[in-house]
Amino acid sequence: MEERVSETATILHKLRKSLKLQDSQNTRFEKFDRQRRLVVIVIDYIMRLYSMDDLPVDHVFGDLLKYVTQSPDLFEVTSDLFKDIVCVLEGFFSFPKVQMSKIAPTPSPNEAVAVFIDFLLQISEEILHTESDFIVSVKGSIEILRTELAFLITFLGDTPMHLQPTEVEETHNVLTDMEAVVNEVGSFLYSFFFTQDAQVLVTRNLDVALSDLLPKFELLKIKIKNHCITFLKIPSCVTPNTAVFSLFIVDSLIDDLKDLMDHKADMIVGVSNQIRAVHEELIFLRSSLTDREFQDHPELEELVIPTSDIAYEVEYIINSFPPVWYLSIRLPQVLEKIKLIRMALEKIRKNQYTGIQKVAEYPNGQVSLQAEKPPILDDMVVGFEDHIMEITEKLVRGPEYLQIISIFGMPGVGKTSLARKLYNDPSVTYRFHKRAWCVVSHAHRMRDMLIDILRSISNLHRDEILKIEDAKLDEYLVGNVYKGLKGRRYLIIMDDIWDINAWDDLEMYFPDDRNGSRILFTTRHRQVGLKASGRSVIHELTLLSENQCWDILQRKVFHNEHCPPQLVDVGKQIAIKCDGLPLAVVVIAAVLAKMEKKISLWQNVAGSLSSHISRDPNMCMNILELSYKNLPIHLKPCFLYFGVFQEDKEIPVQKLIELWVAEGFIKREEEKSSEDVAYKYLMDLIDRSLVLVTKRRYDGGVKACAVHDLLRDLCLRIGEEENFQKVIGNQLSIYHQHHRLSINRSSIPSYSTMFGLHVRSVLGRLDDPPQSSFSSLKILRVVDMSAKAVHFHHLTGVEHLVNLRFMAAPQPGKSILRRLSIGRLRKLEFLYVDNLWEVQIPEILLNMVNLRHLHFRRYAQFSKFCRQRATQEENFPTNNLQSFCHLCICDKKDEKILRCSPNLRKLRCQFREFRDSSPPYSHIISLDFLYQLESLHLSSYNKYWTDLFPGSICLPMNLKKLSLLDFPVSLNQMRIIGRLPHLEVFKLLSASFEGGKWESNADEFQQLKFLQLVRVDISQWNESSVHFPRLQRLVLKYCDKLVMIPSSFGDILSLQMIQVYECKKSVVESAEEILEEQRDMGNEELKVIFFE
Repeated sequence: MEERVSETATILHKLRKSLKLQDSQNTRFEKFDRQRRLVVIVIDYIMRLYSMDDLPVDHVFGDLLKYVTQSPDLFEVTSDLFKDIVCVLEGFFSFPKVQMSKIAPTPSPNEAVAVFIDFLLQISEEILHTESDFIVSVKGSIEILRTELAFLITFLGDTPMHLQPTEVEETHNVLTDMEAVVNEVGSFLYSFFFTQDAQVLVTRNLDVALSDLLPKFELLKIKIKNHCITFLKIPSCVTPNTAVFSLFIVDSLIDDLKDLMDHKADMIVGVSNQIRAVHEELIFLRSSLTDREFQDHPELEELVIPTSDIAYEVEYIINSFPPVWYLSIRLPQVLEKIKLIRMALEKIRKNQYTGIQKVAEYPNGQVSLQAEKPPILDDMVVGFEDHIMEITEKLVRGPEYLQIISIFGMPGVGKTSLARKLYNDPSVTYRFHKRAWCVVSHAHRMRDMLIDILRSISNLHRDEILKIEDAKLDEYLVGNVYKGLKGRRYLIIMDDIWDINAWDDLEMYFPDDRNGSRILFTTRHRQVGLKASGRSVIHELTLLSENQCWDILQRKVFHNEHCPPQLVDVGKQIAIKCDGLPLAVVVIAAVLAKMEKKISLWQNVAGSLSSHISRDPNMCMNILELSYKNLPIHLKPCFLYFGVFQEDKEIPVQKLIELWVAEGFIKREEEKSSEDVAYKYLMDLIDRSLVLVTKRRYDGGVKACAVHDLLRDLCLRIGEEENFQKVIGNQLSIYHQHHRLSINRSSIPSYSTMFGLHVRSVLGRLDDPPQSSFSSLKILRVVDMSAKAVHFHHLTGVEHLVNLRFMAAPQPGKSILRRLSIGRLRKLEFLYVDNLWEVQIPEILLNMVNLRHLHFRRYAQFSKFCRQRATQEENFPTNNLQSFCHLCICDKKDEKILRCSPNLRKLRCQFREFRDSSPPYSHIISLDFLYQLESLHLSSYNKYWTDLFPGSICLPMNLKKLSLLDFPVSLNQMRIIGRLPHLEVFKLLSASFEGGKWESNADEFQQLKFLQLVRVDISQWNESSVHFPRLQRLVLKYCDKLVMIPSSFGDILSLQMIQVYECKKSVVESAEEILEEQRDMGNEELKVIFFE
């Protein structure tokens, strides 16, 4: 049997591959155009429907064995074979109840029906693309049929159908009737496989079949109406729990509803009042559910989930574009739910003055025992030697005033262990008269912290302290702590402090007698130390090296013994996989210590390290999850989103931020762009030690980031549990319930496709996709296929994604952007085209009002139609583009078209031979009309145009960053650039100076912080320190004619780094002289780096 099953799978793979090849070669053997493509769609559906070990053999595909088994991978499909194939497929045009029950995970009944209807939609869409004569007269009726099928899918994904048939008999009846109707549709569509262009009665037969079929949908819709009314009468019926504890969906929906009322009023005639009412109610709820309100009234958090549930429900209903009659039923039901939440909200506010305790007031029984628990890494201090020396120096020496030292770092990095080591260091114990240790934690209790401190500085035990009368206890604690510290040099360790409130509660009880006392924080948040005092010392605890991890692992597993030689290599692999996190090392060492010392067992651990750690509920993941649970609600989805990125991959901050914005995670703030707010969210996550900075920009800003593997595991686990996201490993399910799909494997079978009525995002890679149809993914907001080896022509149905905000799509044909009907994507904000050759930019892209970022991988030109319009002196409507990358500018026509983008802040373009249209020819490049432009990268198509000097470039005065590539530079042009009042970054790449000499004036480059010269043809450079008064970094690469760096750079006090790559020895020597001069002036921060 196993052999025959393998043969069956082989049949389908061979057939699919051969049919697709013959289709690309235009080999004609079918009865009508595109018939073989229909067969491929059915084969893909069959392979998704069955697992490979459950494919039907004898009774379905057995007859095909004689054709295929002995054939090579690619073979010719003859007319007779094709006819047999078509006959075999008939059984798959009715709802496959038995097969659905064998799928893992098994879809619910309504999901299973939706999968079958989606298959029928793909078939009908392909039929509509045929050019055969017989289809022309019935295309309109087939379009109506598609509309009816699409509504059924929408209804199946809506809340009323989340009831199980066992709960409501009406649900079972509706599904049964629906199956009967769609089975008839399947039979009708299957009839197309036997249709021929030459048949005389084909059109009449199709008309009769459709006229008999379409009225049955009307009867079905009456039953759907009755079901919705029944659904409303069931008190226990609620929307399923949403993905994550957050209100971002509410903010996003409020924007969607406003857009619908403002720009699509014609689509909501008859329900506009209900939509307006929903919009107003959601605005009220959102204004009542804020971080500040949660602090004052914690009970309000109970309303977050139901409010988000309703928002998801409304979003699905609105963005699935059902008929108005359906909206007229569902919107009043939603309004009733909103009113119930509003009543609960008003009840909580009414009771706001009763039964609420202050944060610092806790009953006696709720005392923290954490201070009595020894830190998990207390004996693991390998790798901390440098940190210990540095912080000890600050503790025992330094200023006399009360100083705060804050050790911050990511969870599990060893902050508490380091603090404990410092606390017990002999020089520290000798230095301070009194030492105290208190554990703060995220839910700090003022009374417990004071008890811990008093216990440390006195001989009292907790039980003795708690014997004091409760009404007098707080006064007793405050008075005795202050008196116990007054006049004495003390050290207070505040371990695991989460926010500044804990310090604010205690600060007044720590006297500053200017005797060298110290407060030491351990925290996950940089801002805690900064907010506590302007004179705080901030010390970041970084990750361990691989050798340090191995050293700790050996000590923990083998104690005083050596690791057996056969385990050394695999042991080091395990240590490396701990990624420098001490807590991870200790947790996995505990696992190794309890198992046999066999290399095979250790290899298994190395292969599943993260799973060992994440499965221990009391260890690493518990600590990490605590960080997640303590996040403000607006940061939770942003943090979980890191799970969609590939493991150990650097994440570009710009892309991360744009994806967050497109997903709707970012709440609007007045006078700030969404990207700026998103960057603030990212910095908050970094300060909380949940995100690592991997690259920085010239100004210290974050350019790329990453998360620790353990934190990514946490994102994956929580994301999957809460339907927020799912990473696809081996095969796509036939139906997906998760809101986001991240495909991180290239081994996904070629027949796989994405389907799920609540899927909002598809990201990742899929090396050999099918003809993927997106037409059913109506609420999709993000399609990021930039990591996929897939062509645009695979992406059918993209024009239906009217809610799409972000699209990154690879390798389009030269005119495919126009053919995609991309202009229908009215909400699109970010478009990335990973083109391998130059493409034309259709005019429609310039007219998309919401498109703000347009990026091409290779260069793109304005279309011939756009350029022709520019010749005819026509004006172009203004767009909202803010960034435009890899644009070709050839002449004044292109410059005129570019004027329709006055909001550009970033432009990357290439100039071709640029002349005005009338003799005598002159080289004129004018970009000064881009008043908001901050970043400009200019390149020349031909660097050997020695007669083209960019002295004729008119630059915007608001520029902060300028890069010139392959340009000859005149002295006049350098003066123009030098006088740009806001220029902070200047990069000159593969450029030649006029005369090989650069001299600047005193009023130039006054704000410049970063200067880079790469392969610049310059020999003499005369500067003064007044020319670059704020320069921080100088980079010289491959400037082989340059003799020396001007000595005046030694007088620039702001200089932090000089990097020299493969320049003359005299340049290196001049850099060394500048370094010595700077050190003589007291600048110990300057670094000089040489690369030979």
